[in-house]
Amino acid sequence: MFIHNYAKYDPSGRKRKAVKPKGEIYAKYTPPPFRPIETKNSTKRVSYADQRLAEYKQYPSRDDFAGRSHGVGDKVESKKYTGDFVIGIATMHKSNAVPVTNPKYATEISEMAK
Repeated sequence: MFIHNYAKYDPSGRKRKAVKPKGEIYAKYTPPPFRPIETKNSTKRVSYADQRLAEYKQYPSRDDFAGRSHGVGDKVESKKYTGDFVIGIATMHKSNAVPVTNPKYATEISEMAK
């Protein structure tokens, strides 16, 4: 029986000799154990989480809301037209509101609706 692409046997089916490696044989590499870098000036390294916590303590949340609940802004005044350019509002087609600026336009719009 012939097994394709099997390194121990050649195409004729004979078993190949194991090839011994040439030169020096080295042991499997094992990396040295992890050691943190120690510097002369600092004895303890500050982690990123500690830096973020220090910023939080340095800049606390705003707490002077003068009795208002948190997350609510000032009430916006209702918008009212205080000028004298627009005379009124007319309905031209169904619910199409049109500002009227001249008495002439008001009569034209009213004649269109007939």
